[in-house]
Amino acid sequence: MTPRLAADAVLLLHGAFIVFALLGGLWALAWRHAPLVHLPAAGWAAWIELSGGICPLTVWEDRLRRAAGEAGYETSFVEQHLLPLIYPAGLTPAVQWALAGVVLVVNAAIYAVVWRRRRPRRSRPPRR
Repeated sequence: MTPRLAADAVLLLHGAFIVFALLGGLWALAWRHAPLVHLPAAGWAAWIELSGGICPLTVWEDRLRRAAGEAGYETSFVEQHLLPLIYPAGLTPAVQWALAGVVLVVNAAIYAVVWRRRRPRRSRPPRR
């Protein structure tokens, strides 16, 4: 696999991780143990945004792109359409805090639904 294709694959993986971190709690509606996989991913996503850190997937992709010697104006479909979604222009610390807030609020809402559906229902005493 060429470094450019590998970089595109890492970008796709990165995008999938972002979607999973945001909406993966829905998986908990179907699989009881999903939170064991999803909550660490959502926590990592929120921490990266709040700390201003750099995700290792970003570093990996960047190294692959440099190894490919990318220069010029030619871009792939992935670079043209997915890069702006994952790395929006104007990404400031305030925007990163907002993104982390979205991750936390969306997941809190999803897990509230999961918790309500899994909570044992109290049976009512029979009417006489």
